[in-house]
Amino acid sequence: MDRNNDDTPVLVGQSGPLNGQRWMVGDKIIVGRDMECDIIIPSRQVSRKHARLTVTKSGATLEDLGSKNGTHLNGSMLTEPEALKDGDVVQIAFAQQFIFLSSDATMPLEMGTMEGTASIPEGLLKLKKSSRQVWIGEEEVLPPLSASQFLLLEMLYERQDRVVPRKEIIAEIWGAENALEVSEQALDALVRRLRDRLAAIDASHPFIITIRGHGLRLDNPPK
Repeated sequence: MDRNNDDTPVLVGQSGPLNGQRWMVGDKIIVGRDMECDIIIPSRQVSRKHARLTVTKSGATLEDLGSKNGTHLNGSMLTEPEALKDGDVVQIAFAQQFIFLSSDATMPLEMGTMEGTASIPEGLLKLKKSSRQVWIGEEEVLPPLSASQFLLLEMLYERQDRVVPRKEIIAEIWGAENALEVSEQALDALVRRLRDRLAAIDASHPFIITIRGHGLRLDNPPK
């Protein structure tokens, strides 16, 4: 398939032996333990040829290849091929987790970010949307942030030094149709996990500031 690198979907290792590694997904990728696989997971929990990811003009599809320990998509066991969307979490047996990044979803957002880049001052924390990478200084945050952690940080990053209301954050991350069902505690837990991930790189600066009664803002000091 004729596709530019910027248009190619990406798999990012989230947890397991392949933490932080990235693969551009062409037409097809086979995941398994066999040395002939495109992505090799060195674990006996993984079948020799465990799962297949196929990309066509109509989108990406994930399929379990009759594995012993199964393939999960967003926590649900695959029983038939399923379409993938941006931010989906793929779990191979109990050994390796990936996040799927679809160009269909990321490219328009990336363009929007580029248009507004001039208004975002360069700070200690840097974010790259197309590959879901985050750096503090010269050190990358690894393993990569979860989809919800990255989305929260992205919202604050694009509105640096502005307070983002909690209701707006909840609607963006969990969807407007689910906003009323999401508790304040769920957002607090997400913020706490994200703070912990950033503090593991630099504990000297809080980055995410809570403005009580209003919302959150990103405090991104100059590099």
